[in-house]
Amino acid sequence: QVQLVESGGGLVQPGGSLRLSCAASGFTFRNYVMSWYRQAPGKEREFVATISTAARTINYGDSVEGRFTISRDNAVNTMFLQMNSLVPEDTAVYYCHAYGFGNKYWGQGTQVTVSS
Repeated sequence: QVQLVESGGGLVQPGGSLRLSCAASGFTFRNYVMSWYRQAPGKEREFVATISTAARTINYGDSVEGRFTISRDNAVNTMFLQMNSLVPEDTAVYYCHAYGFGNKYWGQGTQVTVSS
């Protein structure tokens, strides 16, 4: 059974940091491109960042470039998102996504709220 479980979300003040994790199981993690997306209330789901299978290729959405860092550890089937200099506009549910061999998997999401 495929599972993507996000964790690490919460409430943080503007300027603060959070580290999200996505634990994967039920598929060959190291062979899948992994990504983070987010969805704010009343808005469409937005691309945040993506990382290739061996982490050689990384891309970020314009709104997070320079503040967020995506990474992965294929030894423990986990992807991470280090989020720094958070602003209220980063408030959203953050989703983990896996893509490979024509398959697409989504996690259930973790809430990130940036507020004073």
